[in-house]
Amino acid sequence: MPQPPRLTVVLLAYNEAPCAVATCGEIHGVLRGLGLAFEFVLVDDGSTDGTSGLLDAFAAEHQATRVVHHAINQGLGGVYRTGFAEARGELVTFLPADGQFDPAEILPRFVAEIEGGADMVLGYLPQRPGSLVGKTLSTVERQLYHGLFGRFPRFQGIVMFRRELLAQHPLVSDGRGWAVLMEFILRVHRGRHRVVSVPNALRPRAAGHSKVNNWRTIAANLRQLWPLWRQLGFRL
Repeated sequence: MPQPPRLTVVLLAYNEAPCAVATCGEIHGVLRGLGLAFEFVLVDDGSTDGTSGLLDAFAAEHQATRVVHHAINQGLGGVYRTGFAEARGELVTFLPADGQFDPAEILPRFVAEIEGGADMVLGYLPQRPGSLVGKTLSTVERQLYHGLFGRFPRFQGIVMFRRELLAQHPLVSDGRGWAVLMEFILRVHRGRHRVVSVPNALRPRAAGHSKVNNWRTIAANLRQLWPLWRQLGFRL
């Protein structure tokens, strides 16, 4: 029986044909340089622009890489749940296919934080670029989470964690939004675990547009707030 990899990186990909291959190549190159056993799981979330075939071709040519296809688009929630279920590594993280997060900055640093004793590492953006609408939506959403759930660790975008935490904290959130990820972070944060937040940078998109800070995604997230609050409630 082969040993599980030390690190799983899950790629979140939906209609990112212009930049998916370049992003995959960059991430894979960083993974090879880390000196850790790894797996690279490419989750195609029902893409309709050719991303699916590009990911299949990439996986066929690169070691420790496989693709999981969603027959229909399931949103961030679906991709996170697939990643949670598919990951075999001791450590797990997610990176978007748009290339806005630099894997050479994030992966070595986050791994070092966990090797230094952290159970979960959360990235945040000291200064988030983008449109006024996108910033406003993101700010309102964060304030709602704080108002409903009390103290919430600083987080925007990238998370890395010990996979054993998934078994310790069963998750109930469903739907398209990222409530399942927020539920996971909240459960870990409230448990006897060490959670650290570290700053990271955001690069301009090479092509396409954001699939996160828009009305559809925010609305999906907000629809899941009440069920999540009933599960977890307010706690300082």
